[in-house]
Amino acid sequence: MQRESNLKNASLMARRRAAVPRGVGQSHEVFIARGENAEIWDVEGKRYIDFAGGIAVLNTGHCNPTVIAAVKAQLDLYTHTCFQVLAYEPYVELAERINALAPGDFAKKTMFLSTGAEAVENAIKIARAYTKRTAIIAFTSGYHGRTLLTLGLTGKVAPYKTGFGPFPAEIFHAQFPNALHGVSVDESIASIESIFKNDVEASRVAAIIVEPVQGEGGFNVAPPEFLQRLRALCDQHGILLIADEIQTGAGRTGTWFAVEQSDVAPDMITLAKSMAGGFPISAVVGRADVMDAPAPGGLGGTYAGSPLSCAAALAVLEVFKQENLLDRSRQLGLRLTTSLKKMAASHRCIADVRGLGAMVAIELCKGGDIHQPDADMAKRLAAEATQRGLILLTCGTYGNVVRILVPLTASDAIVDEGLAIIDACLTAIQAV
Repeated sequence: MQRESNLKNASLMARRRAAVPRGVGQSHEVFIARGENAEIWDVEGKRYIDFAGGIAVLNTGHCNPTVIAAVKAQLDLYTHTCFQVLAYEPYVELAERINALAPGDFAKKTMFLSTGAEAVENAIKIARAYTKRTAIIAFTSGYHGRTLLTLGLTGKVAPYKTGFGPFPAEIFHAQFPNALHGVSVDESIASIESIFKNDVEASRVAAIIVEPVQGEGGFNVAPPEFLQRLRALCDQHGILLIADEIQTGAGRTGTWFAVEQSDVAPDMITLAKSMAGGFPISAVVGRADVMDAPAPGGLGGTYAGSPLSCAAALAVLEVFKQENLLDRSRQLGLRLTTSLKKMAASHRCIADVRGLGAMVAIELCKGGDIHQPDADMAKRLAAEATQRGLILLTCGTYGNVVRILVPLTASDAIVDEGLAIIDACLTAIQAV
């Protein structure tokens, strides 16, 4: 491509710094020119393996041909009406499909929005409308978005909440269970009971929102027992349970929704990221009676449920069916964890390998001591990997976790090539 040969990453970064606010961070000083499945090429023609997937957006890969074909076909029909003005069938069909996929032996309804933060905000609005209560309980290390309400829910200060307060009132944080760091399921549930005693009575709590696997928080997996006890606690007090599946949903963990693996049916689930293969759409799916609580006009948005994104999301569902991607997610997760655990045996800096399905991460600590998180090592690993042609992302409360979100459609050869780069990077970094 002529454009690839004329542009340079460094000059583009200089233009970016001059034109874009510094608050819009960037993990890698790389500008993409094109992408195909699990590979990308930058403007200088260098190839990279993509283990980031646009932060869990590309479960079906870059430019999936089925998704692209569906969007191209929709482009020739109409691109926008605002669903609340003129409705269109793809929105309704997608809602029907999501309703059928969501767990729970009860009638369901789904609404669409544009971003994950919008989905979470609307789930909170719906919960308050249904329960006539105001308080919300979230969890430490949780991440729910960048708007003021979702930042209030988020349980991580830097860099998301720093300098942006005050945040909305009546949001309380309980301890998320983390056996590796000494927080048991019993202690987590006890922390909720403590909130009921010390901060807000249970009868004023509208909802508890939880990620079945914490994303930005470090890929901490909620034990099934914990989610089951949350469900029981919510039922006891008339509280709604919201599962935030923005990052875990759309098949990343081996089931369409991660919460399915705990045999728990939340009252509402939020979904976004990979549900449309790179096109912006999000959803709230939940109990029909709960979803119907707001009055007509109380929900919606100008671009909510874009026709193009609905077409893309319907295509993603077909790709999952045709290519058996839920099974592939489970197989891929086993391949990743097996390889990373072998690396951990020879690299003491890897204190833990964890995940659910193909949502996998390693936690890096000094000398493998979980009490000494090594964020610098995580940064160096990501930087070294970029130099060697692999895109990685860090996360975690202390920034010492490296997560893998490679497209589920990636070949074993590509995945193994990326894993070999991680191994080589760790060897090189520790040799310095």
